[in-house]
Amino acid sequence: MYEQTEFKIARRNLILSSLATAGAWPIASGLAMAQAAPAAPDAGGGASGSAPPAAPPPSAKAAQDAVKKVEDTILRISREVWETPELSLHEELSSKIHIRELEAAGFAIVSTGTSGIPTAFVAEWSQGEGGPKVGFLPEYDALPGLGNAAEPRQTPGPSGIEVGHGCGHNMLGAGCTGAALALKEMMVADGTPGTLRVFGCAAEETEGAKVYMARDGLFNDLDACLAWHPAPANGTGLLRTAAVDMINVTFRGRTAHAGVDPWEGRSALKGAEMFGIGVQFMREHVRPTTRLHYVYTSAGETPNVVPDHASVFIMIRDADREQVRAVTDWVRQVAQGAAMSTRTEAEIDLFFGLHDLLPNEPMVKRLHQHITATPIEWTEEEQAFAKACQRETQLPEAGITDQVLPILPEVSMGGGTDVGDVSYNTPVGIFAIATMPVGVGLHTWPVTACGGMSIGDKSSLYSAMVMAGVGHDVLTDPEFRAQVRADFEKRLKGRPYVSPLPPDKLRPSGIPPHLLLRDGSGEIVEEVYEYEEGEVEAPPARTS
Repeated sequence: MYEQTEFKIARRNLILSSLATAGAWPIASGLAMAQAAPAAPDAGGGASGSAPPAAPPPSAKAAQDAVKKVEDTILRISREVWETPELSLHEELSSKIHIRELEAAGFAIVSTGTSGIPTAFVAEWSQGEGGPKVGFLPEYDALPGLGNAAEPRQTPGPSGIEVGHGCGHNMLGAGCTGAALALKEMMVADGTPGTLRVFGCAAEETEGAKVYMARDGLFNDLDACLAWHPAPANGTGLLRTAAVDMINVTFRGRTAHAGVDPWEGRSALKGAEMFGIGVQFMREHVRPTTRLHYVYTSAGETPNVVPDHASVFIMIRDADREQVRAVTDWVRQVAQGAAMSTRTEAEIDLFFGLHDLLPNEPMVKRLHQHITATPIEWTEEEQAFAKACQRETQLPEAGITDQVLPILPEVSMGGGTDVGDVSYNTPVGIFAIATMPVGVGLHTWPVTACGGMSIGDKSSLYSAMVMAGVGHDVLTDPEFRAQVRADFEKRLKGRPYVSPLPPDKLRPSGIPPHLLLRDGSGEIVEEVYEYEEGEVEAPPARTS
């Protein structure tokens, strides 16, 4: 008996510690942070860790049946996106896969190139007069260097090793789009009026499309928005993420021979170094929730030339936008002070930001009920695959978990997500489903490997069941819908949404030129691009 108990404790600790490595998804890492805190009260008022599980919602069985009807479509999306991984802002094929399946299911594609991002889109389906509106947030971008075959060892995948779904967005996207398709089936079956909207969320790994969509007000009329993320565990909770500002600070000086006449130069590198020193001296006087981290992205070419250009990429995190703005203003002053002290010039480009994530307690409780309604089950072969991945990465061979964690209490953490900007415009429900072995973190090759086989298939289907069920509850249960809205308004406290994006930032940086042309905004770029590709003759040289 003692040995069995000891194993359970060790396994739980391993699960929780593994979540801390999944920092690319805030709820995953937040689950680990919450383990020492008291459990949140359940729907009956008791502690969720000790109270008996609530009865499955009536919609759970209907959601499972609906997902079975669209199972082939969900798996086709996940597998095709996995086989053709594309980096952020390059997701041409991936977005088309989602659009193709949505159109085939009767959804109208109401927007492409949404919010200035060529690989973003919005699809919509409605039934009846009026009715509530529910949104879904599929993502589909991959990561560099994480291509892998669907094998429990590090080996090249269908497109080599250059690009792969090491964050599981092939599964994430399939689950979200699949949930919308399944919910449509449920609505048709019982005549429920309402609108379903699928937001193709490009570029989550870089400058997330959700922030641009939020600035354009695309989430404002929704009654709720649903999302999930791959993780090493199953669960949800009242987890808050950090608000973020991302800034490029560029210093400009004057070149000179560093050995002959350095007094003629003004070192941009010294400006960048002084800036870094200034940031270090800030640390004693910022709040415990503040995070400041930076890298030098340019620092000169050779030591015998005084650098006239240097740059720093700094990320500023804090509990909410107000605190982030205050720290950002201080960082601006530090940059200007560094420039003055080195007689250089500082250019400050705040190019992207995120809101903190607002949790929603009624939504969390309902999500948890649906997650526990149909426990996920793994076969011996799938457990063996998971253990082989752990063996390859020198982790304890604990396999992949089928446990559902209790509802986690309200905890603030340092990670950020572009779902935060959605959560300031409409109530959001978000949760985790196990898609990778215990102890494995996101942004690693085992995530890619699991996403290309039956482990990934099951997770995509399971997440779709949860979201379809909760989505149906939002559409059909006015009392639940009112509770969700009341919690949202209470947390919002009347604060208007103010986009963290600079007003002149029309779209993310780094969009491929040929994709910019498709939204009609790149006439000049088109001429340059076609000339570089040899598609048209070069224009004649001007003589005047």
